[in-house]
Amino acid sequence: AKENGIKGTVVLQFIVGIDGSIGEVAIVKDIGGGCGKEAMRVVKAMQPWSPGEANGHPVKVRFTLPVRFELQ
Repeated sequence: AKENGIKGTVVLQFIVGIDGSIGEVAIVKDIGGGCGKEAMRVVKAMQPWSPGEANGHPVKVRFTLPVRFELQ
């Protein structure tokens, strides 16, 4: 991506489980050059998140995360 001057925003969607685990990671928008795969790798390697909560109980939450790639 750096060699080809690719920059932009990759959009990922994933589920935060009731235990805070991240699963079902999917690329919604990709800009090419391997950026989507790299963003997916980083999200899968994240520490557990705080789960969503409804009526005082943890619930699964679908989250959409934009990841911006810029050259410097």
